[in-house]
Amino acid sequence: MKFLIVIPHYNHADTLRRVCEQALSVCPDVLVVDDGSTTSPEKLLAGLPVTLLRFEKNRGKGAVILDSADWAYENGFTHIITIDADGQHNPAEAVKLVRMSQKYPRALVIGVRRFDNSVPASSRFGREFGGFWVHFQTGKKVRDIQSGFRCYPVELLRAVRTWTRRYTFEVEIVVRARWAGFDVREIKVSVSYPKERISHFHKLKDNGRLTLLNTYLTMRSMLPLPHRQFVREEGKPIAKKGYLEALVEHLRTKGNITKNAFAAAWGVFCGSIALIGIRQVIMFFGAGWWNLNRIVVVSFEKLCIGPFIPAICIEVGYYVRYGHFLTEFNLTTLGRQFMQRVWEWVLGSFIVAPCLACIVFIIVWAVGFILHRSFRERT
Repeated sequence: MKFLIVIPHYNHADTLRRVCEQALSVCPDVLVVDDGSTTSPEKLLAGLPVTLLRFEKNRGKGAVILDSADWAYENGFTHIITIDADGQHNPAEAVKLVRMSQKYPRALVIGVRRFDNSVPASSRFGREFGGFWVHFQTGKKVRDIQSGFRCYPVELLRAVRTWTRRYTFEVEIVVRARWAGFDVREIKVSVSYPKERISHFHKLKDNGRLTLLNTYLTMRSMLPLPHRQFVREEGKPIAKKGYLEALVEHLRTKGNITKNAFAAAWGVFCGSIALIGIRQVIMFFGAGWWNLNRIVVVSFEKLCIGPFIPAICIEVGYYVRYGHFLTEFNLTTLGRQFMQRVWEWVLGSFIVAPCLACIVFIIVWAVGFILHRSFRERT
């Protein structure tokens, strides 16, 4: 493994040299990428053994990171460590990220900032709000989605395709890395917010970009389509797995047996519960929060479309109210007493839905276990 420290730079003349000096004390390989600053930082870096890449036009932090990954790949580096040039990070703590990466070579490692009273309230809110959406979109918690202190495997950046190239890139790459099968690890680091700190975050533009990105990622996470996976095969670079291949592997993997059973049970529960107008929202929210297979969830939810399941719920609700089942089906019981049947449907669904979910969980788990054992015996 070979590490390269990358320092994206855009008009941070007061802190750039100090950050580079600290970075060089940790790692001999430092790349500064100037993203269209008003003046070239060459004079600031005079005498320092760093490599400088400069773009005449500002293109965004995401573009800088991706170009740095290409440069790192061409020069034999396996990982890049990104450190913001504004001085908020302590480059000496890059050692923590290196150690974590050595333990998990294919993981994206994020430095979780320790917030104290000096941290702006907007940064606190942004971290919590961003973390909520990433959890919903991937089913995994990320404590500091906005931290720029990271260690990226070069192969991840070259394999995973993203839409955004500016501030939002750091959010999108985490979500897509999760979807693609890469691990995301976190480790605590210190942070400093000096009063003279310069921030290039544009409240209107960047919040608008974040809103659009989270809208897209959330909608994509709800679609019952598996994401493309990336795996390293022996003797080969990263190989893509298509949608169908990824789904087949997911279903036959032992570790997914219980999760698939839970996904089926959740789909049946949401399909049976009488919460018209919001049960679809609940279904997709739960599928995202618990990182369930959307195809399994939606497929089992569709099995509960009427009239069979609603009829069972009405019978159960009727029994709870009167102590016996409804046996007369005529204009009075199904027409004039329609609102009573609706109430019995709602009442019965809160009994039927969890019971059916438990039954389906047991059946799907048993079938998955048998299929997995059969596949293992054949191979």
